[in-house]
Amino acid sequence: MIRRMSPLTGEIKHDRQKVRVGSLILALLLTVAVSVSIGCKKQEQKAVKALVVNVRVGKAESRSLRPFVESVGTLKPYEEVIVSSEVDGILQSIRVDEGSAVSRGQLIAEIKETDYRLDAERAEAALKQAEASLANANQEYRRKEALHREELVTKQQFDDIAARLALAQGDVERAKSGLALAREKLTRTRVSAPMAGVVKEKKVTAGDYIRNGTNLISIIRVDQLKLAFSVPEKDVGSLQEGQDILFTVDSFPGREFRGKVKTLYPNLDEKTRSLPVEAQVVNQDGKLKPGLFARVTLYTGPAKATVVVPVTAILYDSSITKLFAVEGDRVKEKLVKIGRKYGEFMEITEGLKANETVVTVGQNNLMEGVQVHVAR
Repeated sequence: MIRRMSPLTGEIKHDRQKVRVGSLILALLLTVAVSVSIGCKKQEQKAVKALVVNVRVGKAESRSLRPFVESVGTLKPYEEVIVSSEVDGILQSIRVDEGSAVSRGQLIAEIKETDYRLDAERAEAALKQAEASLANANQEYRRKEALHREELVTKQQFDDIAARLALAQGDVERAKSGLALAREKLTRTRVSAPMAGVVKEKKVTAGDYIRNGTNLISIIRVDQLKLAFSVPEKDVGSLQEGQDILFTVDSFPGREFRGKVKTLYPNLDEKTRSLPVEAQVVNQDGKLKPGLFARVTLYTGPAKATVVVPVTAILYDSSITKLFAVEGDRVKEKLVKIGRKYGEFMEITEGLKANETVVTVGQNNLMEGVQVHVAR
């Protein structure tokens, strides 16, 4: 008997053979790929082990250092007053120049006094007249009082003279007040410095007509200064009044100046998230000037043991900070956390111990496990 195979059955067998062949080819390719990958990794590891990189190294040291905060600020006058006129009139003279030193009570300006002197003289004459009237009224009162006791004058007549006496006494008091006011205004035509300091600015010139309240001169106190700066939010908890500060200014390179924290403001600046601070600075020699830019160092606590490494040892890679420590003749990559910078050294708060050797030059060519040669 002859069995005939349908065309559909033949096609199915043919497809199955194709699948078997494809699977064998795929398996062969995967085997080759894995072999190549393993071979590459072995070659890479051999290359790393064979690579020797020249480096320079330094030691992680434990030092006794004071924690501090760095900031920048501006020197300001310790006090500033604006001297104003207390009377109207023509400014006769200004007796000081901008930048000149003045003492407390020193005459610094004069307002024409003619009208005020005449007012004082008139007030003085009015007082004398009132006092004369009072004397007459007093004399008449005593006379009428004696007559009243003898019932030679009526009660109404006695009451009238008593009223005249009271009015005369009131006139004298008013005249005294008028004279005192006139003399006070005359005195105020001579303007004196309310404090010792330096003239910052003249706001008027001789010959100007000025009114009561017109600003004449500004005076600043510079034997002491205020240093205004701000401290980041994270360091606010370590601040207190009386803390020492050091600062430098470009006008005196290489020289450090000192001060003490005087004022901690009650609230932070919402834009900068920092706290405004003011320090008091003694400036007896007058070398420091208001307006100078200052670089501030504020010590926030006592000295403590701190692990530091040369700043050149630190590598910054995206959001991590790392360095390479030398163990034997090979390097180990270490992730570290850094703190404050102390000159040429960086504080390490986590990830490294004192006395470990770290790579300071040549670490850009390193990776974990690379052999190094320490250059002398």
